[in-house]
Amino acid sequence: MQQLNIQDWLGMENTPQLYTKIKRMWLKHSRAEDKRDLDGLISTLAPDCVYEVMPTGQRWEGHDGARAFYTAFLGAFPDVHFEATDVVIGPQGVVEVARVTGTHQGEWAGYQPTGRAFTWQLIIHFPWNPTHQKFAGENVYYDALAMQHALGS
Repeated sequence: MQQLNIQDWLGMENTPQLYTKIKRMWLKHSRAEDKRDLDGLISTLAPDCVYEVMPTGQRWEGHDGARAFYTAFLGAFPDVHFEATDVVIGPQGVVEVARVTGTHQGEWAGYQPTGRAFTWQLIIHFPWNPTHQKFAGENVYYDALAMQHALGS
C-alpha cells in the first residue's frame, strides 16, 4: 500500500473533480456491497489494498485478501445492512459512520454464531490510493465491548 505521511495527505488539493471521483467510487463500492457483488467490490480497490479490523487486529491484504474478508464477513452476517449516518469525503478518502444491523449466522473474529439479531455503530475509513485512483482498502473501527454485547458473548 502506498505510504504517504500526514503532511502529504494534508497538502493534497481537493478539486471538484477528485471529490466527484472519490464519491462515485464510494457509491459504487457501497452498492456492490449491498448486492453482495464481490467482483464489483474488488473493482473499487487498488491491487495492494489492505483491510483491517482495528479492535481485533484482523488484517487481509490484496484482492485475494479482500475477497477473503468479504467471504468471511458476509458469511457471518449474511443479512448485514449498513445505514450511513455520516459521510466525509476528501482527497484522503472517505470516512463513513454507520449503524449496522444483521443476524450473527457464522463465526467472526472468534465469536461463534449465535443466531441473534444485532445493532452496533462503526466507523469505516476508506483510504484513497491516488496512484490507482481506487480505495486502498478499509480500516474498520468500533467499540469492541458493544460488539461483544451485541453478539451475545
